[in-house]
Amino acid sequence: MDRPVILLAASGLAREAAEAAYAAGVDVAGCLDDGADMLGREVLPGLRVLGDIAAVRDYPNAAPVVCAGQGETRRRITDRLAVLGVPATAYGRVVHPSVHLPLSCSIGLGCILLPGVVLTASVTVGMHVVCMPAVVLTHDDVIEDYVTLGAGATLGGSVHVQRTAYLGQNCSLRPGVVVGQGAMVGMGAVVTRSVPDGVTVTGVPARPFT
Repeated sequence: MDRPVILLAASGLAREAAEAAYAAGVDVAGCLDDGADMLGREVLPGLRVLGDIAAVRDYPNAAPVVCAGQGETRRRITDRLAVLGVPATAYGRVVHPSVHLPLSCSIGLGCILLPGVVLTASVTVGMHVVCMPAVVLTHDDVIEDYVTLGAGATLGGSVHVQRTAYLGQNCSLRPGVVVGQGAMVGMGAVVTRSVPDGVTVTGVPARPFT
């Protein structure tokens, strides 16, 4: 990437994304955050909060990457920025150099892929997806926009994860299952059946959490 990135939301994820960007040789212009007490704060050595999120318009030469941990929050931020005139094509990506991107795989703008993420073949990743360390995506998986995959999540082939879903760390998904929009898979869960929209599942095998 020729342009530097600018990280929106000075979160723990922003610090992780910054370290991944540095490792990949990508410049980080700074962070933007709406917290009134955040302006000027150094979140990593040399990485400061430069203003609120609306100040992204002051940095037209930097590619924004939204670093809110929850997919629904990332969606709200990008909706807000669209109103401010930030087009969908303006966003950057942060991909740690340990991540191999096969030619048959695609990754949307706004994505963050942290160390050790694996994509095997014909994986499709939408926009503003976050893959924490050691996520495994296998053949023909489809990950829609704003999905969050916790560290160590492992997906069998032809899994389909719909918008804003959240997969907890070290969960496992059987090949061919569908995780519905806004659904949540708990940490360590083993998903053998598709999960409806908005439902939280936990356990081995995973069942709806009540």
